[in-house]
Amino acid sequence: MTYGQIAKLAGSPRAARQVVRILHSMSRKERLPWHRVVNIKGQIALQDEESCNEQRLNLQIEGIEIGLYGIVNLAKYQWHPEKELS
Repeated sequence: MTYGQIAKLAGSPRAARQVVRILHSMSRKERLPWHRVVNIKGQIALQDEESCNEQRLNLQIEGIEIGLYGIVNLAKYQWHPEKELS
């Protein structure tokens, strides 16, 4: 999923940045699967190298292929819950 998708599902489609903050501030405590969320371009968008590497490793452990520059092929891996709900 992308940060924007989560914001839209939460009822605030323009709040992608808030989703970023919430996921990264509460993920450890609440055991949120933050590593499964990328930006709209499919990129791992974390700034600090340690978190970026952790996200990349967690995605690879789950079988997700990471392309050049930390890009996930959204056409292949993006989850569309709205399709499952209809």
